[in-house]
Amino acid sequence: MILEIIYENDDLIAINKPHGLLVHKSKIAANADEFALQILRDQIGQKVNLCHRLDRKTSGVLLFAKNKESNALINILFTERKTEKVYKAIVRGYTEDSGTINYAIAEDDKPLQDAVTHYTCLERFEIPLPHGHFQTSRYSLIEVKPETGRFHQIRKHMSHLRHPILGDRPHGCNKQNRLWKSTFDMTTMLLHAEQLSFVHPNYGQVNLRANCSEEFEKALTMLRSQNTS
Repeated sequence: MILEIIYENDDLIAINKPHGLLVHKSKIAANADEFALQILRDQIGQKVNLCHRLDRKTSGVLLFAKNKESNALINILFTERKTEKVYKAIVRGYTEDSGTINYAIAEDDKPLQDAVTHYTCLERFEIPLPHGHFQTSRYSLIEVKPETGRFHQIRKHMSHLRHPILGDRPHGCNKQNRLWKSTFDMTTMLLHAEQLSFVHPNYGQVNLRANCSEEFEKALTMLRSQNTS
């Protein structure tokens, strides 16, 4: 596998992580043998340090540091919430035009942690796909800006709103996931980390952007072509 490098300088390097690729070794997926960290290291012939994380099922911008000093600096930016992340997602149903989800999240056996997510609806679709008592299905393309960085935050927050992300398991809608698998042969979770921005003391404003995956674009093309709304 050759990773798509979307940004690089003397201290930092960023890739467009594919869906399904683990960021690093994990007990959760002990049987996996490919990891973004190791693949990138071998690809550029240099050790790299992971600056943040993306879920295995999420595609998009993933940033690494080429040395410990740069890694420590970037970690401060993330800790102090001086970075801006922008995601795209396709969810079930029609969302509001915009909104803020302020809903605390628990991680494993840890206590509840504050979690805030902002979203904006970009497009709505209604397609002739029967399910249950309905003859059509409705979906929304949304832009999401998480203010905090909790585990599975966007996935949990959209599920809390009853607008789960398509292809999400275990936080999504199993009926919709099965419907998309049987109808469109699609099992990819449609969540993409599109942008990461921050001000670096040495490089100034840094704006990282990753194009949506082929699977994400395929889903959008289908929704737009069949849209009846």
